[in-house]
Parts: sequence; structure tokens; C-alpha cells
Amino acid sequence: MTEASPAPGADLSSRPRRTHPLTPVAEVGDKLPGILVAVFVLGRDLPGGIVVRLGLALLVAVVGAGIGWLIWWRRSFWFDADGDLRIASGVLTRNERRVQSSRLQSVEVSRPFLARLVGLAEVKPEVAGGENAHVRIAYLSEPAAVALRAELLARSAGVRGTGSAAVEAPERVLVRVPARDLAVSTLLNENLILGALVGVATIVVAVVSGQSASLVGILLAGGIPGVGLVNGFLAYYDFSVAESPDGLRLRSGLLSTRAQTVPPGRVQAVRVAQPLLWRRSGWYRVSLNVAGSNRREGENSGVVLLPVAPYPVVRQLLSRVLPGVDIDAVDLVPAPRSARFRAPWQQPRLACGLDDEVFVSRGGRVVRRVDIVPHARTQSVRVTQGPWQRWLGLASVHVDSTPGPVKPAARQRAAVDARAVAEAQVVHAAAARLGFRPERWARSNRPATETP
Repeated sequence: MTEASPAPGADLSSRPRRTHPLTPVAEVGDKLPGILVAVFVLGRDLPGGIVVRLGLALLVAVVGAGIGWLIWWRRSFWFDADGDLRIASGVLTRNERRVQSSRLQSVEVSRPFLARLVGLAEVKPEVAGGENAHVRIAYLSEPAAVALRAELLARSAGVRGTGSAAVEAPERVLVRVPARDLAVSTLLNENLILGALVGVATIVVAVVSGQSASLVGILLAGGIPGVGLVNGFLAYYDFSVAESPDGLRLRSGLLSTRAQTVPPGRVQAVRVAQPLLWRRSGWYRVSLNVAGSNRREGENSGVVLLPVAPYPVVRQLLSRVLPGVDIDAVDLVPAPRSARFRAPWQQPRLACGLDDEVFVSRGGRVVRRVDIVPHARTQSVRVTQGPWQRWLGLASVHVDSTPGPVKPAARQRAAVDARAVAEAQVVHAAAARLGFRPERWARSNRPATETP
């Protein structure tokens, strides 16, 4: 009962399946660099030199693979009668998890470098809500991973129940980020430049004072940001966005690759940002809040829709993410002049506005940003007022979204205006939810008794 590529007509609904038999090997391979570092550092005093250390590393890897084999043998997954994905695991204690297809927010197929060498991939469905929103099914053969993603998206759309294996929907590539633009935009990073300046200053101080120990500051100032930027370049290399009936498909990666699908209507909020050093080239970055996506990579990770692109490309993709919305047509009302005493640097950029579809806020000076949240995806609306704001007659309106990088807020408004904005947003959000796309997006949201 091992994993294999599903044949046409195969029933994936109720037959428990295991992941690929090479899963334990791939899992140990991911941890092998850490094992080698630990053995060579902790075992440096062992007699026998490098041969003993290599033998110890091999022993740890074999034991790990044995434990991984037991875990693999006891893990299985299947679709239940309701079309939800079930995952059973546990050696001593059995656990069973349910991925509710109607709450599916995105599906990612990831191919880590070592697993990619043997043709394996992992599937990461993300669901909304709950502490266990993140699920990982590793590893499957690449065709089986793609088929499982297609099956999850089809069931989430509500267009199929049990039956034959789903066929991956066709796609049309909308955008592909040039490697040159990605490389240049990565170098034009404020953190890297600041780190380099601190590193140069540290070298000068070390040379003048004769204290070579200060050279450690070079690694901390420039090395750490540099490693982060290299990782970012490798992660977003060959980034592309494609459109398909089951949503937007995002693909990227040089050594390890990832392919993420965001179904229609799952975007909670959007941020369009422009760092200071990108303005000459007219580049922007677009990030999304997607429920559940932050649980694996951190509170502010979200989903990167575009790592770097000119504004016409950004507008093209926003029209796909937010159909019928033109953010440039939303009338933004600037913050009052009295906000200069509370936020003198940001006041000229602060503004907010709304139309029948979205709420938009603008801010930032070093990194200019525009945050957009659809009314139907509004989680809550808050008006906050600190002591200094109260003295100036100001207040801020926060339109809460799911956790992520986008935090829409109309900051430093006149107190009366802030309350009016909040009340208007509540009314628009309530009206938008009445006609919003159903969770099963391929089904009609009309009542069953209504005739077409």
C-alpha cells in the first residue's frame, strides 16, 4: 500500500494511501547538514579523528531513517465521504486530522533540493482558522503531488465529490519576473546597504584601534542580511504567476522549487509597496494576506504575489486578484494638517478612502505602501486614540484582516472623521457579505428554489 502515481480513473476518495517509500530517506536528507554539523562540533574530542565522526554521523542517519520508516508506515491519507482530506499518523498514539475542503485557502507543492533530486515533492494545503491550519503531506512522487493538489482544489471548488482522479486545470502564464530585475532589486535593499556601511565603519574602527575582535561585527552587520538576501533571490528565482480556473498559480525557486495555488476569493488583503531605492526603476512588490499562510513562515510572511515588477504589471495582476476593482479610481482623503504634530515625517503620505468594493489606506515614506482590503473580507473595525492623539483631536481606524503583512489602517485622522470612516466601513462590509462568492466558489450562491 505504497504511494504511486494515480492512474486515470483511480478512486482517491476512500482508499487510504501512504506517501512515497523514499520519504524516510528524503526526511533524513533534509536534516543531514544539521547532523554533520552537530557530530563534527560536539564530537571533536572523540578519538579516531574524522573516520569516527563520519561513522557516528552515518549511525545517527541510519537510526533516524529507521524511526522515519516507522512513522511513514503508520501514516496514511484519504478523502472521506464529505470530500474532506483525512490524515492519520502516530506510532504509539494515533492521531487523525481533517482538512475541510470548503475552508481551503491555498495549496502549495514544494520540492526541496534533496527531495527534488529523486523526483519527490510535498503538498502543503492551508486552511482557515484553528491552531493546526498548516498540513504537510511529504513526500509524494511529483505526478502524485500535482494530482493531489488538483483533487484538493476541485473538491474545494465544489465541482466534484468522489470519483476518478482530478485532472490539473489548464493555465495561462500572466507574468514572469526577469532574473536581472530580481537580482538588481535584491541588491537595492536598505538593510543590505545599511549593513555594508556598518561593516565598513567596523573595519575602520578595528584598523585604527588595532582590535581585530571587532571584525565579528562585520559578519553581524553585513553577513546576516546578505545571507537573507541570497536566500530570497534563490527562493524567488524564475518567479511566475499563471491564471487557471482553480485560481492563481505562483511558481518560483532555483535549488528548491515551490508551486502555490491561491483559489478564487481567498485573498484577504493586498499590499503594494515601493522601497526607496526602487523608485528610480519604478518597481513595486505585492504581498497578500491569505488565511493560514502565515502559520508556517511567521506572522508577517503572507504570500508574495510579485517580488518585483513595474506598476503596469502590478495593475494587471490586481485586476485578477480583485476583479472589478480599480484602486487608482478610489478617492483617497489625506490626513489633516494637525497630524504633522503626531507624525511629521509620514503626514504628507497618509490617506484613506473606500468605494463599494474595497477599503484603501496609504502611508510610508521610506517604503511607500498602499493597503487594500475587500469589504467582504473585513474581520473587524477599530478606532484607537492615544493620549497624544486625544490632545490633538486625532484618531486611527484599523480595518482588521487575517494575520499577515497587510495591516490596513487610516492613521492620524480627525477624530470625527475617523468615526465616520469606521461606521461607513462597517456598513459596506455588511452589505458586501450578502453577495459574496460562496466558499465552494464553482457553485452558484443562489438559493436552491431560485430559478436561473
